[in-house]
Amino acid sequence: MLRLSLLALAIVMLVAGLPLASTTAVAQEAPILLVAHPDVNTRQLKRDTTRAIFAMRQRTWPDGQAVRVFVLDNNHPVHARFAKEQLAVYPHQLQLAWDRMVFSGTGQAPDRVRDQAEMRERIATTPGALGYLEREYLDDRVQVISME
Repeated sequence: MLRLSLLALAIVMLVAGLPLASTTAVAQEAPILLVAHPDVNTRQLKRDTTRAIFAMRQRTWPDGQAVRVFVLDNNHPVHARFAKEQLAVYPHQLQLAWDRMVFSGTGQAPDRVRDQAEMRERIATTPGALGYLEREYLDDRVQVISME
């Protein structure tokens, strides 16, 4: 009798979890876009240039303006998706590049933010700023940069 109750409970939990799992999968598919401070003149970046900027190897926009990079924590799912989907690297590879620069004294890591709301705020208020956001976090205080 107890086995049957546990089996019934397991089936109910499995069935109840399915809609939640499928909703989560859909939410994770929201596009992640490159965003910049509204005064940045660059409207489009090549993937290699974007990767170099986020790896902190390139410190200026193509027009020479200083770039200030903002990222979410390495464990944040949006950061992981951005690194993999847009930069074609793993988050730990970016972290290794940042650590190498910091420890060798040749550069610095990007500025970390807590969440996408803070990312939007920091990009909107920091000249030359670059980061990434899901579409739902966009507003007219930041501009989208397309990637070639």
